Amino acid sequence: MPGRLEGKVAFITGAARGQGRAHAIAMAREGADIIAVDICRDIPSNPYPLATPDDLAETERSVKEIGRRVVARVGDVRERHELREAVEAGLADLGKIDIVVANAGILPMAMGRPHDPMSFVDASDVDLLGVMNTVAVTVPHLSDGASVIITGSTAGMIRGTTDNPNMGPGGRGYGWSKRVIIEYVEEMSMALAPKMIRVNAIHPTNCNTHLLQNDGMYSMFRPDLTQQGKQATREDAEPLFTLFQAMPIPYIEPDDMANLGVFLASEESRYITGQQIRVDGGSLLKWPNGPGG
Repeated sequence: MPGRLEGKVAFITGAARGQGRAHAIAMAREGADIIAVDICRDIPSNPYPLATPDDLAETERSVKEIGRRVVARVGDVRERHELREAVEAGLADLGKIDIVVANAGILPMAMGRPHDPMSFVDASDVDLLGVMNTVAVTVPHLSDGASVIITGSTAGMIRGTTDNPNMGPGGRGYGWSKRVIIEYVEEMSMALAPKMIRVNAIHPTNCNTHLLQNDGMYSMFRPDLTQQGKQATREDAEPLFTLFQAMPIPYIEPDDMANLGVFLASEESRYITGQQIRVDGGSLLKWPNGPGG
């Protein structure tokens, strides 16, 4: 039986691991060929390690194992020319682009480190400019009926989370970028609606990726241990992750976002556009005025 994305090609950023890899594998399973892009090196302001060339190679291997074609390229979403080169390589091999998943993102929180204004620059350059660059280089190649999917953030919608002073300028840059994406998606959906191209944002709550699972985030959830001079561990922090959602879960999995991505990429969502769709276990409803509200 053909998959829901049979014959389509998906261009995915941040594809080497986490949500990006989950999107690539889920879409490949539904019949799509994949253009996978990731920076594959660290950004100095970001405290946790980013994906590696080996991670991107694993995504490539996983897609091929499913039986789909894949073009994997190293590219920095902050650099439009690098994304354009990835697009050209994908088109040369796969011929077209039907689906765009602008997923690459970082959260360069301070958490015990000096507050560096460049962390705001890096966060907004990856999380907002990177999205706009991805859309800019792919839109000229999209045919009628294509789908653009942009990764936002439920935490970014909630004041007092990523813009907590302890997170530093990078946390503020992350939250600001994710909020601007909301309006960007709505405006871009109107611009592309005459071509029947839909644009939607998907907003995860805590997601079980490196952005959540790192020492800085553990310290954020357990400042009491930090004040005692101790490094919080995953075991220390994970019970408190559950407080963020209305449902009694610490986080969602990347596959939960990928399942929504497949739906929005498929013809089943052909009239859904300009939407902000949360996969958040009720977190925004639980904290409409922020954790201190």
